[in-house]
Amino acid sequence: MFEEKFWKEGKVVAGIDEAGRGALAGPVVVACVILPPFTLPFFKGDSKKLSPQRREKLFGEIINKALSVSIAFATPEEIDRFNIYY
Repeated sequence: MFEEKFWKEGKVVAGIDEAGRGALAGPVVVACVILPPFTLPFFKGDSKKLSPQRREKLFGEIINKALSVSIAFATPEEIDRFNIYY
């Protein structure tokens, strides 16, 4: 695991992902999660292929286990004003 090197050094690792960046219109949502060191993955594969019920269950498990969670939204107007890379 990529994170293991950092965990062994006593560091935390933040995982980040976005949804909506490829859309022509509509908001972009970004989430960042810090899990306890040496946490095993909750699943393998593409989360978009999971059923809504499975995603909901995993969401609860991640929220309960996470050291920190942050979710941010950007409207189409904000993206036009600041750029998607801001």
